[in-house]
Amino acid sequence: MTEQQLGTVVIGGSQAGLAVGYYLKQRGLPFVILDENDRVGAAWRKRWDSLRLFTPGRYNGLPGMPFPGSPGAYPTKDETADYLDAYARAFELPVRTGVKVDRLAKTGDRFEVTCGQQALSAENVVVATGAFNNPRVPSFARELDQSIVQLHSKEYRNPSQIQKGAVLVVGAGNSGAEIAMELAPHHQTWLSGPDTGQEPARAGTRLDHLLTPMMWFVATRLTVKTALGRKLRDHFLDPPRGIPLGRVRRKDFAPAGIERVPRMTGVKNGNPILENGRVLEVSNVIWCTGYAPNYNWIDLSLPSHNGLPVHDRGIVDACPGLYFIGLLFLYSLSSALVGGVGRDAEHIVDHIVSTRLSKKDDAAARATTAGRQYA
Repeated sequence: MTEQQLGTVVIGGSQAGLAVGYYLKQRGLPFVILDENDRVGAAWRKRWDSLRLFTPGRYNGLPGMPFPGSPGAYPTKDETADYLDAYARAFELPVRTGVKVDRLAKTGDRFEVTCGQQALSAENVVVATGAFNNPRVPSFARELDQSIVQLHSKEYRNPSQIQKGAVLVVGAGNSGAEIAMELAPHHQTWLSGPDTGQEPARAGTRLDHLLTPMMWFVATRLTVKTALGRKLRDHFLDPPRGIPLGRVRRKDFAPAGIERVPRMTGVKNGNPILENGRVLEVSNVIWCTGYAPNYNWIDLSLPSHNGLPVHDRGIVDACPGLYFIGLLFLYSLSSALVGGVGRDAEHIVDHIVSTRLSKKDDAAARATTAGRQYA
């Protein structure tokens, strides 16, 4: 196994990792970005075909490069992927694609990043893989009749994947609502799950364009340093909850032929059973039930809460040199958004720089002291 010595390894080459890379390069620090996908932006390309962002382009730029196109347009997932790819090339960021990290450990004051037969030794590691790693599917899903097509929203692309017959979409957040609306013209569709609420205005409307600057201001100012920000963080994360509907309205469901039904609680005779005891005969189930973080590859003893590492704005005090970025409410409501990661990335890189300078000062002080002892 070959080993390479590096200053900082960034694990994850999507928006959060690229933003960190931008600031590391600005500071002149040696680093590499590792991404398991075959190209930058691939994680976005794998989402369902009709997906658009819920914020206009003007709010989706990374540091140093605005999002192209109309600032008021809502980018598609492929436009977002193209932007990230162009961003990495524009700033010549050292992204190594097709590299899956199998293990992260620490020996002494250096981290060991294992990728197949290659090992990297780093002073700092920034984990930028986000919290949307493992599709969350209830254990009773395996009890559904084998004839029923089951897809998680991560696997769903378009209606062509759905077989003839009724569809149950489980999870009524933005993903579930949008996928249900897309399937309703072709299938009898039920949408199951608690109401997640809805934003004051439908994304893309004139009212939304008027309110978005105010909402973005709030999203960036409601931080974990404020009482209201902490309350909002706990609302979304403890336990995890769906984000309020942005593009779809509650009133859209009935005219589209979608029946809202209670939460699915199990399986009876191979079919879904709801909280009220009703059994649905379906041919398809789409799980829009979110994701669980997956940090099984991190071989470090870290304090955690709800499966997420305990940190202070991405800085893990329990493990010096380790950082996380791209998590919901890492610092503010905007921390997990494309346009919100830049501020957190700058904070993390500033900490890396200050820690590095502090180590140099300590080393210089020790050398001076040693010199005086031998004088």
